[in-house]
Amino acid sequence: MSPAGATSGEGTANSDGTTNSDGTTGRRATLEEKARRRAMLIRAGIYIFATHLFAGFVLLLFALGDRK
Repeated sequence: MSPAGATSGEGTANSDGTTNSDGTTGRRATLEEKARRRAMLIRAGIYIFATHLFAGFVLLLFALGDRK
């Protein structure tokens, strides 16, 4: 067990002397989680926009196909 503040082969120890399972410290893990969450929200927004665009195109095809 590493003493508090020491470094291990996997990453820097947290203030209580532990490291996260992926070798990151608490602050770094929080920043990475925020970055992942932001990237996920951007992707979700793009998917929602693209789905609505495709649905609008399909509705346009039905509207044009119904005309005589």
